[in-house]
Amino acid sequence: MRPVTVSVNVPQDRETVYDFLDVMSRHESFTDHMLRDWTYAGPASGVGAKATVSVRAGRRTDEVGIEVVEAVRPVRLVERNTGAGGRRVAYGTYELAELPDGGTRITFSYAWSRVPPSERLAAPLVRSLLRRGNARALRRLAALLPADGGRPAR
Repeated sequence: MRPVTVSVNVPQDRETVYDFLDVMSRHESFTDHMLRDWTYAGPASGVGAKATVSVRAGRRTDEVGIEVVEAVRPVRLVERNTGAGGRRVAYGTYELAELPDGGTRITFSYAWSRVPPSERLAAPLVRSLLRRGNARALRRLAALLPADGGRPAR
């Protein structure tokens, strides 16, 4: 399946955005429209930070494990997502780019490395739902970032 990529521009600098995204528990606040029942393990931030969530898509639910597998300050965070009883493995990547006149472009890409056959058959629908959900998540993230550009509390 082709990756799904969405972006949003925010006035905050990359360091501020990275500091917010680096803390796994903060992701709940901007993704709870599609990911619920969060539990956490490992460190609060950085490589090894983990969460288990319930995904609700239509009438289907799935338990997904999320683990940060790469953290390059202040440009990239990569999360490995495992669901469908281990039959689905995907990577969610946050890329942070400086904008020419200040601020940051946040790009989130979701790329599958292993997909169950049933999801491959429904690829256009799955990609559409995910694009819409992820775009909403980035808009919600933008609204949650500290307005004054100050660093969020850890």
